[in-house]
Amino acid sequence: MLVVALGVGLYLFQPWRLLTVRETHDPLLVPAAPTSTSASAPTSTSVSAPVETAKEVATGEWRSLEHATTGKASLIKLPGGGHSVQFASLDTSDGPDLYVYLSPHPSSSSEKTFGQGFTSLGKLKGNRGDQVYEIPSGVDVSAIRSVVIWCQRFAAGFAVAPLEQA
Repeated sequence: MLVVALGVGLYLFQPWRLLTVRETHDPLLVPAAPTSTSASAPTSTSVSAPVETAKEVATGEWRSLEHATTGKASLIKLPGGGHSVQFASLDTSDGPDLYVYLSPHPSSSSEKTFGQGFTSLGKLKGNRGDQVYEIPSGVDVSAIRSVVIWCQRFAAGFAVAPLEQA
């Protein structure tokens, strides 16, 4: 009986995840830090149609909930009207059942609030690095107030970042 209880406990809690690292390196849609151009760069005099590029429309730093988390989350408007969420330099603990949620609740809300009324973008790709998540076309991005890293198994938030548009 003790062996069964130990096995179930190990399966549920997966304590080794506190020591594991799953690193991702998705190319960011908008650079995390602005790049500077050289003063000696040639300038173009030809006139061409403006090129539509991805644009950061909301951004915030992670606020730790159950686990220490750092990095930056951004809501990105894509050429053609779609949206994505990107994480730059994410650093958090690994967990057994982590998901990325878009929340209609402000990032200052209590932790349990983030488990309600959310849109799931799927499993967290990794606990460190840069990553990008596409937002499905039917999601009302004007209702997004925050992005959450959520452990479904234990109904607990790892971290939350504000994504309120100006």
